Amino acid sequence: MTAVEEQTHVRPGWQGRFFEDFAVGDVYQHPLGRTITETDNTWFTLLTMNTNQAHFNAQVGEASEFGRMLVVSPLTISIAIGQSVTDTTQNAFANLGLDDLRLTAPVFAGDTIWSESIVLATRSSGSRPQAGIVTIRTRTLNQDAVEVLTFRRTFYVHRRGADGARSHFPQAATPLSLENEQ
Repeated sequence: MTAVEEQTHVRPGWQGRFFEDFAVGDVYQHPLGRTITETDNTWFTLLTMNTNQAHFNAQVGEASEFGRMLVVSPLTISIAIGQSVTDTTQNAFANLGLDDLRLTAPVFAGDTIWSESIVLATRSSGSRPQAGIVTIRTRTLNQDAVEVLTFRRTFYVHRRGADGARSHFPQAATPLSLENEQ
């Protein structure tokens, strides 16, 4: 091994939380906000075959009590769940339930939404010793700190070292090296 090769070390990136990492009362403020565009809203609405024009027809939106098109609710829900993955379900293998879903304020194109989650419960799995079950409550806020969504989610998550939680990163034939960079 050359002196240059000895200077390189593989440092694992964020691996997500495993069952042992969850504690009741922990709050995770998910790091990525997401601004929803009119294009996001129109595409998601039409992709999911939602025919309510309040989501894709400006004239209908302008005539509504909101004076503009609404973001379709399943898009808001999908983004909120996605925002929570990094901190909660990166190592999960199944969602078990989505409960107490409440859409508490309208969302419009141009809004930026942020989500945070609190751990409500954890328990070991009786049927899967390599996993546990976690329940969280997630709430989503817009750029003005107004809550627009809240829900509870329960999921199966691997324990650290579980076979199903192993890395799938491919091993290159040659290591990444500083040798040719100098």
